[in-house]
Amino acid sequence: MHIEFLVEEPSAEVTLNNLVPKIVGPEISYNIHVFQGKPDLMKSLPIRLRGYRSWLPDNWRIVVLIDEDREGCLKLKEQLEKIAKDEGLITRSVAGPGGSFQVINRLAIEELEAWFFGDITALRTAYPKVPKGIDRRRHYRNPDAIQGGTWQALERVLINAGYYRGGLPKKEAALKISEHMDPTRNTSKSFQVFRNALQELVS
Repeated sequence: MHIEFLVEEPSAEVTLNNLVPKIVGPEISYNIHVFQGKPDLMKSLPIRLRGYRSWLPDNWRIVVLIDEDREGCLKLKEQLEKIAKDEGLITRSVAGPGGSFQVINRLAIEELEAWFFGDITALRTAYPKVPKGIDRRRHYRNPDAIQGGTWQALERVLINAGYYRGGLPKKEAALKISEHMDPTRNTSKSFQVFRNALQELVS
């Protein structure tokens, strides 16, 4: 089994490099292809999938990971599903349980940083001055429902704790937090859906 990941930014790349081996094991090979933001990924996706279709081995899978960004998860998922269908590839959603597919489309809701709020232990291990019990506060209890943007929320939490007064470096923070993440304890529903899909590939 080999997995090709298509992601929109470098922070997703460093996060997956830390998480994928924890989820599927070190024996599964993978590549991560980083685009220049979400618009670039969406624009390039049809051409990239068309290229894969011509040579994709039977034991390869393509995973598209993109931020929902308050666009509406159903609408965005439908866009991704349509692009794959138009390029002649079958998605996991279309194939159904036990069916054969090439593409898995997954959303981080509303942004990748929700996954970090889903593992407060990892967040506080990377940044010990973050208040203990922050995940019990109303605003952070549900990582996928944080208002006003999860990237902005993470920046605010870290600045208030005494880190990054000049602004949050997304890639650095993603690297530091994801190093300590345990996929089995994450409370973000969008992360759980992503994790479960990868585990199914190797089960």
